[in-house]
Amino acid sequence: MKSVQDLANEIVAREGGYVDDPDDPGGATKYGVTLATLRRFGADKSGDGKVTEQDLRGLTRAEAAQIYIRHYYYGPKLDALPEAVRASVFDMYVNAGSNAVIVLQRLLNRMGESVTVDGAIGPETIAAATRAHGAAPDHFADAYGIARRNYYYALADARPASRKYARTRAGGKGGWIRRAEEFISPRYHLSEAQHRARVSKWV
Repeated sequence: MKSVQDLANEIVAREGGYVDDPDDPGGATKYGVTLATLRRFGADKSGDGKVTEQDLRGLTRAEAAQIYIRHYYYGPKLDALPEAVRASVFDMYVNAGSNAVIVLQRLLNRMGESVTVDGAIGPETIAAATRAHGAAPDHFADAYGIARRNYYYALADARPASRKYARTRAGGKGGWIRRAEEFISPRYHLSEAQHRARVSKWV
């Protein structure tokens, strides 16, 4: 498995530079880090006693990666999950917060485990994930990736402003879907026709 530093560096690269998209509920981001996140976990880079958009604009790739490693990987205890799903859960945790764990917990319940769906990784979730991976070692990561992809489609179903993240202007797979499929075996990727059928009812 890649090191957590390598995984964090890849996430920073996926997230891109400074973006202020009015359709993003999280507001302005740099390398995926929001101003709210920087205020919680970052530093006053300008030295004016406040963490502002100026500090966000000055965030470096290395600083963003360290925020992710400390607060989005070790903080929620992703390191205690089976290795097969750590990278995908980590990537989604950066992208969607504790929803990444909720998706995992709902999957575990569908796989026959009995897990509280609370978005937190504790002994119950760790044990259930370990058992589920042991029962289906060749499929667990794909099952999580598919559940993640379904989460994004459902989110776009419910929130029209988010559809541009799941579908390109030309109708192809948007960033959310491509990102989820980076962690799914190619044989389980949706074809372009399947994707277009899935989003055909969107305006």
